[in-house]
Amino acid sequence: MQFNLNSTFLFLVAGSVILFVLAQSVYFLVKALAEAKRIGMDSSILKRTIKSSAAFTVAPAISILLGVISLSKFLGLPLPWLRLSILGALTYELTAAASAASTVGVSVTEAIKDPVAYTTIVWVMTLGIIPSVLLIPLFLKKIQGGIVSLKKRDKVWGDHFMTAIFMGMISAFLGVVFATVTQGIRGWIPVFVLMFSAVVMTVCGLFIKKYKLKWLEDYALPFSIIGGMSFAVFITQVIN
Repeated sequence: MQFNLNSTFLFLVAGSVILFVLAQSVYFLVKALAEAKRIGMDSSILKRTIKSSAAFTVAPAISILLGVISLSKFLGLPLPWLRLSILGALTYELTAAASAASTVGVSVTEAIKDPVAYTTIVWVMTLGIIPSVLLIPLFLKKIQGGIVSLKKRDKVWGDHFMTAIFMGMISAFLGVVFATVTQGIRGWIPVFVLMFSAVVMTVCGLFIKKYKLKWLEDYALPFSIIGGMSFAVFITQVIN
């Protein structure tokens, strides 16, 4: 039997997990509404909260959809659909998949045909995300307590510490962007795309600040992603 990234079996597995999570969401929504009514919350407030929450889910949903499309090119649709619908972000999933793919000698620019390579990528993506799942319930309270304690002792160093953590995370992803700059002009494409996305984000920030477009805060990231992807297609065609 030929290996198929979009087999019915993979769709059934992914769909089953996603349906289970959706069922959980519906269950807790119903329980929350029942509790709100029990304690006497105004129905107009509940409706307004539900509508505003539903509206603000559109922005991250756009980013997730773009991530699924990006990963589906070489991983098929079921796996990215499952990963990004349940747990994970494009920044992690793509980096983990690309690292695992390079290790087993396959390219992320075309569909994977080797089931061993596919399985390896799935394992790397899955095992790599497990520490974060365990870290939050086991150690997050202690970590937050340590950060709060540090800020109370010295607010300046506390702010520096948080900035250093953020910059360390960003630096890890920048390594992937600059990894191919020695390969000539084509190797600089990720850098150009990064710069263009940063420009789009900056423009969004200026509009938010100058014109008080509060709603744009939730859509700045999707706009930046879409702009970066569009620019990547354009510059790749130009350089080629």
